[in-house]
Amino acid sequence: MMLADLSLYNEFRLWKDEPTMDRTCPFLDKIYQEDIFPCLTFSKSELASAVLEAVENNTLSIEPVGLQPIRFVKASAVECGGPKKCALTGQSKSCKHRIKLGDSSNYYYISPFCRYRITSVCNFFTYIRYIQQGLVKQQDVDQMFWEVMQLRKEMSLAKLGYFKEEL
Repeated sequence: MMLADLSLYNEFRLWKDEPTMDRTCPFLDKIYQEDIFPCLTFSKSELASAVLEAVENNTLSIEPVGLQPIRFVKASAVECGGPKKCALTGQSKSCKHRIKLGDSSNYYYISPFCRYRITSVCNFFTYIRYIQQGLVKQQDVDQMFWEVMQLRKEMSLAKLGYFKEEL
């Protein structure tokens, strides 16, 4: 089997033997540095940090923005963005989705670009959580590693700005 990165493969094998969600383990540390942090870096850094924490804790929800009328505008709505302004970048964009962090009652409108970056990181975390919980039925460590590499590729494409328009 050809490997793109033998050291990452070996780190993955060691991690898989005793899977942890501790970001300081060598396997996860490398992916945080190369993929997760760059993917979740946005101009609104405080909100970006809260997004990362919610992703790590599996408490972030994303939903499509309905066609509900805006009943009232409060001062914090500016910080939360809106259907025409992304809360993570501050840019004027059409925002078809919004996120909610934990049990907060605040929603943050996000652009398709930001949504794809967030969901690519969520997909990675979901898969490694499944491995950690013993839910991945594949016993072949090579298959698991290549799935991790595919998820890293998705994060790389997302941080470069490639995303499917239909998102």
